[in-house]
Amino acid sequence: MKTPNNNHREKLRRLAGNNNNHRSRKRSFKRDIEHVASETYLMTRLAFTLLQYLGVGYRWITQFLALVIYAMFLLPGFLQVAYCYFFSNRVKRSIVYGDQPRNRLDLYLPADVCEPKPVLIFVTGGAWIIGYKAWGSLLGLQLAERDIMVACIDYRNFPQGTISDMVNDTCQGISFVINNIASYGGDPDRIYLMGQSAGAHISSCALLEQATRETKNGDGVSWSVSQLKAYFGLSGGYNLLDLVDHFHNRGLYRSIFLSIMEGEQSLKKFSPELKVQDPCIKDSIPLLPRIILFHGTGDYSIPSTASEKFADALKEAGASAELILYDGKTHTDLFVQDPLRGGKDDLFDHVLATVHSDDSDALAKDAMAPPRRRLVPEILLKIANNISPF
Repeated sequence: MKTPNNNHREKLRRLAGNNNNHRSRKRSFKRDIEHVASETYLMTRLAFTLLQYLGVGYRWITQFLALVIYAMFLLPGFLQVAYCYFFSNRVKRSIVYGDQPRNRLDLYLPADVCEPKPVLIFVTGGAWIIGYKAWGSLLGLQLAERDIMVACIDYRNFPQGTISDMVNDTCQGISFVINNIASYGGDPDRIYLMGQSAGAHISSCALLEQATRETKNGDGVSWSVSQLKAYFGLSGGYNLLDLVDHFHNRGLYRSIFLSIMEGEQSLKKFSPELKVQDPCIKDSIPLLPRIILFHGTGDYSIPSTASEKFADALKEAGASAELILYDGKTHTDLFVQDPLRGGKDDLFDHVLATVHSDDSDALAKDAMAPPRRRLVPEILLKIANNISPF
């Protein structure tokens, strides 16, 4: 039987515990708010950096205004994604993977990590100037709902770094995930790599550089391309010699682009399509994982011929490559509008089928899963699509 003294002490302990929980929640909320503020500042600074380098001109001003209006029409979806990104306990933000600025990654965790989950490493786009890990949050959240862990890698942008820095950061981020993901509940034997737009270019460069390192001397190799089950390239550009004038005409001026790519003499070096044709790296090609390239035929930012030519070059070199074209889809349809639309999505389903190909239970679960939730009304998506500068 408890004495009055004991009852009093127990009440005090419960009260102290409640106070501690309240303080812990308060500290956690404060950290979240501070993170929102710091991330908003970073994104604003990236936007102004882009403006500074592109300068003021009729073409750029009209495209910038179109981008602002485009984002406004999609704002209902962006706000929902941002809320989950900042406040969900299944999103581990800004995990440090290196000692350079922007060497951070976000990790999106499935609800149940009782057993190891497949992992998708994602490298976002952003014209090599405004790339940011949070751009992959919609993809990360939706794949995590289907029991796939997603690691979105951040990397230095121009002018903080040039293409060599971006490729090195990406290599280091991939290495961190491969060597540490087991401690977060990921399966180190089921890791996939995906890049979108500029991120597809950077990640494919990283893939080829790592394969070349492995066959040359193996010095400083902390991961192997053979540890990747497959590579997905989404709306990427893989031959810079073909793209430099195209980008110039669309507002990413030649002088800026050459500065990003470390001069005209480096364009071939950082063109994966040309690199796989180099006889000097023929021994590296067999190391490459299965490569699947996705592209929309209505893409004006990077024409779909970029993926077509890269797929042909890969096959000719002896790599396992597959090309999937989406009729009429633009540069942002596959990555922004279609995921915000919810429901069935061929690209999303193809990635799921590939990642879960060795897991019959996961495939059965995917088949029974409810359709993805619509985040933006169709009328707003259609207007945004017509206004999009991409």
